[in-house]
Amino acid sequence: MSKICVVVVSGSLERLQMAAMVTSVAAVSGHETLVFFSMNALPHFIRGRAIQAPVEGEMGTLMQEKNVPEFKTLFEQAVELGDARIYPCSMAMDVLGVEKGDLEAYLGEATGLTKFLGDAEGSQVWTF
Repeated sequence: MSKICVVVVSGSLERLQMAAMVTSVAAVSGHETLVFFSMNALPHFIRGRAIQAPVEGEMGTLMQEKNVPEFKTLFEQAVELGDARIYPCSMAMDVLGVEKGDLEAYLGEATGLTKFLGDAEGSQVWTF
């Protein structure tokens, strides 16, 4: 199977949800899947923070009303049930003042963008 890399920088509900769906479907379909959380996406994965992802439009509102599976659950399932590895951005962690232990347990070791892009070479890269 191929390798799929997902770069998630947005903190909006619709973009986080779509990134999670791509990640989980790719991972459970047998694709090696690498995910890089940075910028406004990373704060959603700090343990104990109950921040709501802002809605961009009608679809976000409808997803909330219909109780669509939460994006965090989909990312976690991608790691547990498939071949997904999720890396927090080391620069974003520094800016936020968080350590590895502050993040959800299913996130891997922090990495820099240069390393992630090196690992992504030759693969499909999706950005949200």
